[in-house]
Amino acid sequence: MTRLFRDCSLSALVAGFIATVISYAGPLVIIFQAAKSAGLPAEVLSSWVWAISIGSAVLGIVLSIRFRVPIVIAWSAPGSALLVAMLPDISLNEAVGAYILANALILLVGLSGAFDRIVGKLPAAISAAMLAGILFSFGTQLFVSLKDKPAMVLAMFVTYLAFRRLLPRYAVMAVLVVGCAFAFAAGELNASALVIGFATPVWIAPEFSWHAMLNIALPLVMVALTGQFVPGIAVLRNDGYQTPASPIISASALGSLLLAPFGCHGLNLAAITAAICTGRESHEDRDKRYVAGVIGGLFYLLLGIFGATLVSIFSAFPKELIAALAGLALFAAIAGALAGSMAVPDDREAALVTFLVTASGMSFLGLSAAFWGLIFGLFAHLLLKARRAPQATPEREEALEANP
Repeated sequence: MTRLFRDCSLSALVAGFIATVISYAGPLVIIFQAAKSAGLPAEVLSSWVWAISIGSAVLGIVLSIRFRVPIVIAWSAPGSALLVAMLPDISLNEAVGAYILANALILLVGLSGAFDRIVGKLPAAISAAMLAGILFSFGTQLFVSLKDKPAMVLAMFVTYLAFRRLLPRYAVMAVLVVGCAFAFAAGELNASALVIGFATPVWIAPEFSWHAMLNIALPLVMVALTGQFVPGIAVLRNDGYQTPASPIISASALGSLLLAPFGCHGLNLAAITAAICTGRESHEDRDKRYVAGVIGGLFYLLLGIFGATLVSIFSAFPKELIAALAGLALFAAIAGALAGSMAVPDDREAALVTFLVTASGMSFLGLSAAFWGLIFGLFAHLLLKARRAPQATPEREEALEANP
């Protein structure tokens, strides 16, 4: 503890604060959309916010101090996006059962040390295409909301582009400020919905079903391993931290498992916000940047305690603001997923199949588009890969004979 205070700096404090605020400014909006689509009561939503906030706080603080590395834990934004489409058709109890199963599988991967081997066998293009398909509707909703609130949405859109050009790290935060300013000026903030209160955990008894397992658990595992932990580990490696992946994955999965009955759908290593804490902006000395991870965890803790207040603030926003903010917050994730899906020329057709099926929102045999996108994509990948196997030709046979 003495070393923590000695290593503390203003730059690390600011980095941890900004990383936390950006996490709440964008990804939290998707959880509100998921809760609204499922018609969840305010107390359940408050418990959900409490669970992901407290889990992110405790894991981030403990792991950062344990490894002396700025480890930022956050909830899965793509996982939240998946739930927007699924929760109306699957009960919350079944969803919690799927959370438990998904995080038990991720925990097994972490404890076994098989993370690198499993990720290496999964076609990266297929995983990226599934993620892009899940997030696709959020991007389109941004422009659909133009019809009802053109001035506000256009102002948010222009603000996003301007900040992406000048100060990309603060783009989402700037969009939130501009959107709130427009809503306040137009008198569209529902002040009567605002309350100040603490979050109260609500126990949700899990139910297990094949339907929820295939539609929620399997896509959550895929998204967590390939879309969250892979870029998260890459950020750490890029800034010179060689922290082993297995303990981080195991701890995140265990925390998610324990908090699942209170609404936590999944906690994982952050990537975009983590880069704020792992870079030079946090501290010139790499060995002292872990303080930013601890500070970020403390802010998570504070905001999690006042979960009921957070719920009321977002409930006071007009729905168009929420839709525009969610779409803009996910722009970078959508762009990255689309780029990743097209990065390997031989996998582009299979990735396109995955993306189209997932983005279509189709349902077949009671199974979701994300599940079928994965199945169709893997089938296309295997079939096209077999088709492209090298053919035996006289020239090839002569080359093999010359170079046995």
